[in-house]
Amino acid sequence: MIGAALSFKLSIEPGLEALGRFAASLLSHVVRPENLELATYFLGGGLLGLGLYLQFAGIRRAVRHMVETLNPGMKQGMVDVYLRRQQLAMGPRVVAIGGGTGISTLLRGLKAHTSNITAVVTVTDDGGSSGRLIQDKGMIPPGDIRNCMVALADAEKAMTDLFQYRFKDDSGSLSGHSMGNLLIAALMDLSHGDFEQAVAGASEVLAIRGRVLPSTLDRVRLRALLEDGTEICGETAIAQAGKRIRRVFLDPSVVTAHEAVLEAIRSADLICIGPGSVYTSVIPNLLVPELAHALRESNVPKVYICNVMTQPGESDTFAASEHVTAILLNAEARVFDHVMVNTGNPSESALEKYRESGQHVVDADLDRIRASGLRVIAGNFISETDFVRHDPLKVAARLMRLVKG
Repeated sequence: MIGAALSFKLSIEPGLEALGRFAASLLSHVVRPENLELATYFLGGGLLGLGLYLQFAGIRRAVRHMVETLNPGMKQGMVDVYLRRQQLAMGPRVVAIGGGTGISTLLRGLKAHTSNITAVVTVTDDGGSSGRLIQDKGMIPPGDIRNCMVALADAEKAMTDLFQYRFKDDSGSLSGHSMGNLLIAALMDLSHGDFEQAVAGASEVLAIRGRVLPSTLDRVRLRALLEDGTEICGETAIAQAGKRIRRVFLDPSVVTAHEAVLEAIRSADLICIGPGSVYTSVIPNLLVPELAHALRESNVPKVYICNVMTQPGESDTFAASEHVTAILLNAEARVFDHVMVNTGNPSESALEKYRESGQHVVDADLDRIRASGLRVIAGNFISETDFVRHDPLKVAARLMRLVKG
């Protein structure tokens, strides 16, 4: 402090005094002597304002350059983008548990309210591109994880389209493979077989809002006991069996939950389960013992989002209460306390398409759900385009009301 004071006294102060005398001599040619002091004050104030403006403009230009470097192609609304991201960063901590297209739809709505999202995804998929990568590389199936990352992506559309691109049947050994799955497999090789690190790398490429985690890092398969007493192994075979399912199990039955998933559940403000295929997307996550235990211990709102339409091979004739019963029986615990049920009706033309495949709107038998001691969240939550499915924005907006109380 003493050194700075001496430096100012000996070097800076004389310079300022000389500048002041120079300014006064210039002003003396244009103002009267009695107004000289006042004019000097105005000149000093004007120069101070100019200096502050130039400093602000410089900082703004530097920030603009930095944002455009980090977000190529974004030229307008930078302040709005920054404020929006800050708002999302302060949003509630949400855990979404499921698999397939159901959880992806939910995530698209949730990311409009918060970036503190943890998507917990089942790892029992054994069909298509994922199934071939399991056989060829012995890796955890990446398909559902890829879909969730794309749903949470903040990247350019060209990048998400690339991740979802699937090679056509005339592509030789690449036929049927998803580009995103192959990228995750490549990143796993680069990280010396670390699947978790590969997913983190792909998440960075897509600039996702939140994170996507497998429910377990163990290699598991899904087994099912059918109503006729036969047992079948493999998620794809179970879905195609065409027989009513009594119970599903993990093989092996004892698996270790991903520790980051347990931490996310313990710190969550809201937990969502589903929507999705009840036996092959939702229940497998709940069969991980530590995960189910963490859900039971959590005191935050836990919501099961019931499917809008029945699904052939899994829930052909299920009403909403039967979806609930199937999950609670297999999980052997009360892992949610709210049930979101759609009461809206799709158009007749949309329903006609589904009737051809034996699907119908899930019956909203709300009284039976309430009779089991669960709270019902009812409303029109559907979006009707080429498919009848949940409207992600409607669902997410209603879920956020639970957090706000």
